[in-house]
Amino acid sequence: MPDAAAEAVLFDFSGTLMRVEPAVSWLGAALGRVGVTLPGAEAERLAGALEEAGALPGGQAPGALPPALAELWAERDRDADRHRATYTALARRVPLPVPELYDALYDRHMEPEAWRPYADAADVLRALRERGVPVAVVSNIGWDLRPVFRAHGLDTLVDAYVLSFEHGVQKPAPRIFALACAALGVAPGRTLMVGDDRRADGGAEALGCAVRLVEHLPVERRPDGLRPVLSLVRGTRGGGR
Repeated sequence: MPDAAAEAVLFDFSGTLMRVEPAVSWLGAALGRVGVTLPGAEAERLAGALEEAGALPGGQAPGALPPALAELWAERDRDADRHRATYTALARRVPLPVPELYDALYDRHMEPEAWRPYADAADVLRALRERGVPVAVVSNIGWDLRPVFRAHGLDTLVDAYVLSFEHGVQKPAPRIFALACAALGVAPGRTLMVGDDRRADGGAEALGCAVRLVEHLPVERRPDGLRPVLSLVRGTRGGGR
């Protein structure tokens, strides 16, 4: 971090501000949607197989990416159709009881109930708002996450959203960070990027932003990973360092 404190903050979404639900509850919600019931052990087995396949957006990357999907995977966040096609193709590597489940799984991960904010997310966003520090969410994603923020009561604490599928550009390309800085009206050299991915979020450094990384952990295992951000910013209404 440079000597001067940042005057704006960009946050990644998945693994930084919020975490997607575990694969077993993701599958369980989709099973309920299509009216299928499975024994617990079978549901856990399928959930594990789907997770290993990388079929849960926001979850782990594929354990072994099929060569035929490599190009699609690399550009999955450039538009909504590509994003759905990628994750449903990965899910189809796992045989499921009924074909309707593949779309139900994809649809489920976009629901607000599928996401949990990290324990300190609201407090940190609120503190930044009270200090007059503008905030943007910069995400590689194939769908509109604004309803998720509204459902969790965080939408009033975010000034701008820069989502890859809306601009056709993915992190780590400097352009996506430039769009976010422009949306906040703050120069990159006075902006802090907070994320969980050294390659993707670290791309902001090429533009002159400072970068702070957090661990992509389950919500219960990272109660205060965002709080140190508050010591790295300078607000216009008190606070800062």
